[in-house]
Amino acid sequence: MSDTSRGLGDTGGYEIRTQGHISESWSGWFEGTTVLHEADGTTLIRCPGLDQAALHGLLAKVRDLGLALISVSPTPTSPDTQTRNPD
Repeated sequence: MSDTSRGLGDTGGYEIRTQGHISESWSGWFEGTTVLHEADGTTLIRCPGLDQAALHGLLAKVRDLGLALISVSPTPTSPDTQTRNPD
């Protein structure tokens, strides 16, 4: 794949927003992520370097916890983490 085209998993990761605050006791379920409790009563789960297959697994955990999903947003790949094809 060239460095100008993107595949399904070519993101810097994802941000998942849920309604309510996730209890600290569940933080182990979200290993490798950053869980932020926002002032508006939502939780933001930052998942750097997560591909689309792993995203589906994480969304299953959100579902299993009964959390209300608000949004899932891809985060851009930073230039220093992109894999470039040799010329």
